[in-house]
Amino acid sequence: MKIARNRGIAGIAALTLALGLAACSDDNGGDDTTTDTTTTDTGDAEGGDLQGTINGSGASAQVNAQQAWRDNFTAQSGAIVNYDSTGSGTGRDQFIAGEVHYTGTDSMLDEEEINLATERCGSEPIELPLYISPIAIAFNLDGIDNVNMSADVIAQVFNGDIAEWNDPAIADLNADIELPALPIIPVNRADDSGTTENFQQYLAEASDLWTYEPSDTWPVTGTQSAEQTAGVVNLVNSTPGAITYADASQIGDLGTVAVEVAGEFLEYSPEAAARIVDNSAPTEHATDRILTVDLQRDGSVEDAYPIVLISYLVACTEYDDANTAEIVKEYFTYMASAEGQDAAAAANGGNAPISDDLRDQAMAAIEQIQTN
Repeated sequence: MKIARNRGIAGIAALTLALGLAACSDDNGGDDTTTDTTTTDTGDAEGGDLQGTINGSGASAQVNAQQAWRDNFTAQSGAIVNYDSTGSGTGRDQFIAGEVHYTGTDSMLDEEEINLATERCGSEPIELPLYISPIAIAFNLDGIDNVNMSADVIAQVFNGDIAEWNDPAIADLNADIELPALPIIPVNRADDSGTTENFQQYLAEASDLWTYEPSDTWPVTGTQSAEQTAGVVNLVNSTPGAITYADASQIGDLGTVAVEVAGEFLEYSPEAAARIVDNSAPTEHATDRILTVDLQRDGSVEDAYPIVLISYLVACTEYDDANTAEIVKEYFTYMASAEGQDAAAAANGGNAPISDDLRDQAMAAIEQIQTN
C-alpha cells in the first residue's frame, strides 16, 4: 500500500532519543570503522535532537550525493552518518556481513545476496532506487567535445576491435569532425563495480557484437584500468585518446559520446535518464520492499538515454537497537524526499530526481524499518 507520509527532516527535530549506538542485527553493524574523506564533519551540527552514528559503504558513483545528503541530515537532525565509497561489491559484502548499517550499490542484489541479507537482518531488506544517473561514455580528445557512436561502434571500441579514433566506423558517423589518427585507449574499472555491470548490460542488449555476460568485473584483458569512478576519470584526463564509462556527474570537462537512440544520436541528460526509468518495468522479483527496475536499454525508447545507472540504497527493516533503527529510517526518508533528491541533483549536476510515484513506493518501504 502506498502512503502519503513524507516527514523528511522536519519531523526529525521533534524526536528525542536515547544516546549511543548499538549494532544492527549483526553484532559488527555498529563498528565505527568505515570512514574516509566523505565522513561527515559534525562540528557545526545543530537543529535536531537525534543522536548517534550509522555507517554505510558502497558505490563510488553516489559519493557526491552521499556527501550532500549526510551534511544536510547531520546539520538538521544531530545524527552522524558515515559513508565509505568502497565500490558496490565491497559495500554489499560489508552489509551482508553486518559491518555497516546500510549500503549503496549500482548493481541490484542477486537472489543469493537477498537471502544472505535477509539472514543478517532477520527479515527481507529494503532495496530502493534513490540515485538515478546517466552513465557517460567520456573521452580525452583535444578540441573535440562530442562524438556520435552507435551501440555496435561502442561495443567494438571497448572490446578492442576498433583501435583508432579515425577508423571509418567512427568517422562515417561524424562527418563534421576531423578525428585524429590517435590510438583509442579503453579504460575500465579495476574494482568490482555496478557501473561496469550497468554499462555491459547496455552493450549486451543494444549490440550483438558484445558477447560477454554482463557482470560487475570487466571481461576484456589488455586494457588500462583504475579503481573507482574518480580513478578512471583521472586516468582518462591524463591520457590523450583514452575513453571510459563513468557516472556522468563526475566526468568534469571530458568529451562525451552521443549514443544512437531510435535512429537519432542522443546526448546524456538527467531528463533523458529519468525517461528510461519511467518507461521500464519492475524486475520479476520486485516486492514492496525490493523496488528493482528492469531497464529497457536497447535504445528503442525515443528520447530516453539508455546507458543509465540506478544506484540502490539497501538497509535492514529490523535493527536490534531502537536508536539505530530511527536514524536509518529518518536518513532514508530524507534521501527519498523531494528535498533530498534536489540536494543530490544540486551536488552532482547530472543525476535525475526520482518521480513522485517512485517516492511514494520508497516511503512505504522505509516505513517498515523497525526494532526487532
